[in-house]
Order: sequence, then C-alpha cells, then structure tokens
Amino acid sequence: MSNDFFLVLGTLILALGFPSLISAFSSGRRPTMAILLLVLGSALVSWAIIQTPGGYSFEELPRVFTQVFAKIIR
Repeated sequence: MSNDFFLVLGTLILALGFPSLISAFSSGRRPTMAILLLVLGSALVSWAIIQTPGGYSFEELPRVFTQVFAKIIR
C-alpha cells in the first residue's frame, strides 16, 4: 500500500472520530470508540507524512485524494 492510501484512510478515520467524540460527550457516554478512531487515524496520517520524502503540502491533498479514489474505483 502506498503512503497516499494511508493518508486518505487516516483522514477518513479522523473524520469519523470527531462526530463520534462529540456524540459520546453529549450523551454522557465514555468515548472509547471515538478515542480509538482518533488514535488510529492520527497514527495513519503521521505514518504517511513521515514515510513520504518531503511530506505533504495542503495543495497536494486534493490530488492525493483524487488519485486514491481513482485507484479504488478502477
């Protein structure tokens, strides 16, 4: 798997973790799943950034997402 895939997957997992965290706090539950999602997503994004020479810039993110989704669809 490429670092681009890890970046996209980590970003999507982080995007799922934040609403879960807010939902858990608002209903008075323990945010165990939200914390797990946030840790996993952060680890994947960090791994992708560290393993990519030069890292990623904000201008590259739309291209990375588009390429990864294009590979999945094909």
